Amino acid sequence: MNQPAGPDNWNRRKLLLASATTATALGLGSGVATARTHRSTGRGDPFTLGIASGDPDSEGFVLWTRLAHEPLAEDGRGGMPDRAIDVDWEVAEDERFHRIVRRGTARALPEWGHSVHVELAGLRPGREYFYRFRSGGHLTPTGRTRTAPAAGTVRQPLTVCTASCAAWEHGFYTAYRRIAEEEPDLVLHLGDYIYELGHLQYPLLSGIARSVTGWQARTLAEYRRRYAEYKTDEDLQLAHRTAPWVVIWDDHELDNNWAGEHPELPQPDFERRRADSFRAYYENMPLRASNRPRGADMRLYRRIEWGGLANFHMLDTRQYRDDQACGGLVGPCGAESAPERSITGERQEKWLLDGLRDSHARWDFLGQQVMFAHHDTLDGPLTMTNMDTWDGYTASRRRITEGWLNAGVRNPVVLTGDIHEHYAADLKRDYADPDSPVVGTELVTTSVTSGGDAEEGEFTGDPDNPHIRFHSGMRGYLRTRIDAERLRADFRVLPYVSRRGAEASTKAAFEVDDGVAGLREATPS
Repeated sequence: MNQPAGPDNWNRRKLLLASATTATALGLGSGVATARTHRSTGRGDPFTLGIASGDPDSEGFVLWTRLAHEPLAEDGRGGMPDRAIDVDWEVAEDERFHRIVRRGTARALPEWGHSVHVELAGLRPGREYFYRFRSGGHLTPTGRTRTAPAAGTVRQPLTVCTASCAAWEHGFYTAYRRIAEEEPDLVLHLGDYIYELGHLQYPLLSGIARSVTGWQARTLAEYRRRYAEYKTDEDLQLAHRTAPWVVIWDDHELDNNWAGEHPELPQPDFERRRADSFRAYYENMPLRASNRPRGADMRLYRRIEWGGLANFHMLDTRQYRDDQACGGLVGPCGAESAPERSITGERQEKWLLDGLRDSHARWDFLGQQVMFAHHDTLDGPLTMTNMDTWDGYTASRRRITEGWLNAGVRNPVVLTGDIHEHYAADLKRDYADPDSPVVGTELVTTSVTSGGDAEEGEFTGDPDNPHIRFHSGMRGYLRTRIDAERLRADFRVLPYVSRRGAEASTKAAFEVDDGVAGLREATPS
């Protein structure tokens, strides 16, 4: 939750922005520094990839780090020895670690890329906590995280920042730094955390801001190396250690536009590649043991409950979907409306609909990847739709929409990434009927960098998509403030990403009142 400016907040901001050197100096002689000595690798700082927390509940959260002396080592091992390394961790109620509430030692195993996933329980609900790691005489900067409120709590406001699509070559991660400066309670990342494509494989007419190491990632070593390079970015590290993250993948964590067992182009080794990418994803994200992959399968859909205020139903619209209709290009061609087609798969769809029926939250969010609302991309009387979105799975979209209506969901909101553009849309029961009622809201976040610099005038409406209330192609992120009475969405944009230092501003703002379906324009702030 955002807090008023003052000495305490200023000290926290300084601490979270501090370098690892400063954090080490602050920690000497207290807390982790007094833990037992470990076998040292005799090399430099192993915490080059930063730290993170994620998936909070009312009693705890996950703490994450991954050890790597040499992040870009070609074998994907980060320059680490082929043995387990002990890593101490601490959790405290204050940023100076005077009130330590938990401490322990985790084992970073080579078979899991020397990653560490610590699951905390038994903490107090609705509280801010601070954490850090130590290994081989090296101490990390301090991370800030929090537990979710107790069940039924609705009076504690929630600030969420949502991001997606961060192609390394297309720009700098200033948006992540601006997210950190918001000091949100929660960060949702809706996919394309990395891009599997290598140097100059995802070019821009406007040029490349920085080079990515290597060619297209296809093996475990290559995926590990790609994550490692992304995670060396200071702005991304700052955003991770400022708030707990809830992550979900899209396509570029594996292969562009993959669908279930189908790659974009024929690949005889796709099952092995899928298993390698899933393993690397788990190794590099603050996920629970229940999400650990088993070969080429990884259950990533899950539910994050934030007291009685909000449920976040995090969906996987890649692993279980039918292949794209109409040859995977554009439609409609008729095949996209086949009643048996699904973007979620039968089991995940049932899990979602059961969760919506059982929900008592004030707000129910569907955190997912591709645009949910109907989107005609062709001007004029003809229609063109993207088969990689829910427009390619119209029966699936109808079942989900009818599901939240039949369940009496109080405030359904779909949160989306993927498209590299901001959108605000009213969701309709029947998009072909202009008089069909509004039954929900979709908020689409633009990309962190993908697409590069963009400048744009004001949105003046879309006659082919009257339910779309706002659109912008600029880079940035979505900031959402939620309380018991209303939701406010601020579409934050950056004037450029081709160089560092851009300031964020609000391009447009909308509100949704509790119990009233549909967007209401608000004054940007």
